[in-house]
Amino acid sequence: MNYLCLCYYDHDAFMNLSPTDIQAIIEQCKPHDEALRGSGHLKFVGSLGMPEETRTLRSLDGGTVPDDKPYVETKEPIGAFFMIEAEDMDAAEKIAGLHPGAKLSHLFGGGIEIRPVGLFDLL
Repeated sequence: MNYLCLCYYDHDAFMNLSPTDIQAIIEQCKPHDEALRGSGHLKFVGSLGMPEETRTLRSLDGGTVPDDKPYVETKEPIGAFFMIEAEDMDAAEKIAGLHPGAKLSHLFGGGIEIRPVGLFDLL
């Protein structure tokens, strides 16, 4: 079974980090990233731009209208995502726990949401 893991963070806390703090977090992420990759369950991983860089398309009167903000505005936006393969939700939780977001969220808030994916097709 595939699971999409969504990594949330506290926007205000993240924006208050200094460049030195961010570099320290990046260094702390390395062993967690390696553990996740080494698990053999990681399919892909990516990060998202900041919410203020987001554009949303909405349907209106048979057309499409752009909006220069996220679809949902929240204090804890999604900052990264990754797909894993696991036997069940309990196994997915253990695998997702290897991600830096599960180990370092005390530094910038947030956490990881794990969702089962029913259909997955790489083009």
